[in-house]
Amino acid sequence: MPLKLRLLLFYLNYIAKQLDYSKLDAPTVRKINHKEYEKVNSIIDFTALPLLKVWEEEVRVRDGASIAVRIYQATEKKNVPLIVFFHGGGFVTRSIETHDKACRRIAQTNEAVVISVGYRLAPEFKFPIPVYDCYDATVWAAQQASRLGTDPQKLVVMGDSAGGNLATVVSILARDGDGPSIRAQVLIYPTADGRLQHATIDQFAKGYLLTKPMMKWFLQHYQRTAEDVVDPLMSPILTDNLSDLPPAYISTAEYDPLKGEGTDYAASLKAAGNEVFVKDYKGVIHGFLNMAKITTRQTFAMHEDIKQFLSANL
Repeated sequence: MPLKLRLLLFYLNYIAKQLDYSKLDAPTVRKINHKEYEKVNSIIDFTALPLLKVWEEEVRVRDGASIAVRIYQATEKKNVPLIVFFHGGGFVTRSIETHDKACRRIAQTNEAVVISVGYRLAPEFKFPIPVYDCYDATVWAAQQASRLGTDPQKLVVMGDSAGGNLATVVSILARDGDGPSIRAQVLIYPTADGRLQHATIDQFAKGYLLTKPMMKWFLQHYQRTAEDVVDPLMSPILTDNLSDLPPAYISTAEYDPLKGEGTDYAASLKAAGNEVFVKDYKGVIHGFLNMAKITTRQTFAMHEDIKQFLSANL
């Protein structure tokens, strides 16, 4: 594990000892999360890349509400890939802003237009509202492909952690509901099983940023009832039919409690006949997409692997 990452974990574990998530509500945790993110952002990640154009729009979703999307245009080239990105944060925290630097890198590396989706967060908007926000945003993105100078046949869904869950569930909904044709799904250390039963959850239960108590807290805020954890829209690994889904890239991190379910979900997709690229990145923890300055080798290797995967499948 890189020395800078060890030092970051030392600091984050110190902060974690001062907090008891079980006694804090979501707005308070978001404020703390945002404050700590602002404090370490320049330490863990590089300066935001300048792109050709970055702007925001509003998307109307099925219940009449509007959600924000941030659009990243990296090149004047036409018919480029269109990547719809869903940020992580346990369905409760994080935002378009926290993943701005990562989305800029994704747009530039893949010479693509990236649409980062500001789906509504739990517990104010519990499961399955975030799922359908992301699906509706993907349908909207497909409809806007030509206006954005992208190829509608090169539509990709991508996300990290909870966003990886949303990306693969959107792929399943699109297949089952005559939705847009999604050519690839990129799942960055995704959560795929709300039952929290994989061995790595206990193996890396504390000390590696994402902890088991934190995961339970996220789940309690996201679910409506205890039965939601066996709903395939929350736990896609429980989907009866995983065949005929877009080719999948799945990354895991060596010291990540979600590693087990990511690996098992990759195996389930492959067993159902899908093309799957899966890779475990050594020496890193959950969230390393946003830690490029201290996990430079692994983060940029992942970006290159995603680029090669998309080039092969688009």
